[in-house]
Amino acid sequence: MAADSIVYVIDGDSTMLRSIVGLLGSRGYHVAAFECPEAFHSSRKPNLPACLILDFNLGHAAGLGAQQFTGDRAMPVIFLSGAGDIPTAVSAMRSGAIDFLLKPVDEEQLLRAVRTALAQACERWIDCQTLSQIRNSYECLTPIQRKVLPYIVRGFLNKQTAYELGRSEITIRVHRAQIMRKMNASSLAELVRLAGCLGIPPHSTAQTQMLARSTPTGQVA
Repeated sequence: MAADSIVYVIDGDSTMLRSIVGLLGSRGYHVAAFECPEAFHSSRKPNLPACLILDFNLGHAAGLGAQQFTGDRAMPVIFLSGAGDIPTAVSAMRSGAIDFLLKPVDEEQLLRAVRTALAQACERWIDCQTLSQIRNSYECLTPIQRKVLPYIVRGFLNKQTAYELGRSEITIRVHRAQIMRKMNASSLAELVRLAGCLGIPPHSTAQTQMLARSTPTGQVA
């Protein structure tokens, strides 16, 4: 995991910064260090799973929570702080951090926190990549196919969809096949799952039965 991920560290204490970089580097982690938030924000960030180790005082002074600070919910944040009071810890966790560690940082605690953060980052990164692929597939659909897709995943028959959209049943059948191919779906269940990732809800049995009763017999354009 270490070679295929990155740990960002932001700390205004140069001694602390060097210590953390040295520790993580010795364990094989790819580390990018910054002494100020501005340098972090302006840096080029590769498309890799990543976590952020952040001096809580820097984030707090800027009035930014963890998610606001990274601008990316896929990047878990570990806060470090020299203050050990409960309100500070609670504030850090409410800001979206996955962990809150006290300075001077215990090495094993920090390594455990980084392992946990990167494990989460990898899961989120994979989810983001998968969603991006699904969206790219969806973009390949024609406008009419995007109209047909919701009817398919809601369980409408071809003739029902044809009636609703004012198309012929054979046209809907062709579009259905193309949608399955373009979305890389091997089954209807897979297409329903992919559509769900795009926010297109699956059908309800009651809805399908109601449409079946309301569609006039033989009414196919």
